[in-house]
Amino acid sequence: MKKQPERPVLITDAARSQSEQLRARKIRYVTMMSARAVCLILGAVLVSVRPPLLPLWLILCAAGMVFLPWMAVIIANDGPPKRRTAPVSAPSASPQRALEPESAEEVRHRTIDVEP
Repeated sequence: MKKQPERPVLITDAARSQSEQLRARKIRYVTMMSARAVCLILGAVLVSVRPPLLPLWLILCAAGMVFLPWMAVIIANDGPPKRRTAPVSAPSASPQRALEPESAEEVRHRTIDVEP
């Protein structure tokens, strides 16, 4: 009996490569669009066979044909979740001091006045 090779152990928390992510998204997209094609074919078969509760089955098939492409595009364009990291705060050289109130005379001298 052949022993199957073991899969390598993942020793890093690095994200998957862009090409692997793209391939996985393409597979999901094709799978969902194939399900849409099945809904279309199933709807056509149901119309010709005329089973009981035909309107219900046709509504379900139509919902699949309408919503599956929308979901497929949303899922195909979705990337991996972003990692939350703690924000890095810059060390401050000196603590901020509170603004001191200024006198009215100091404020008046800083005002730029335009001559008429």
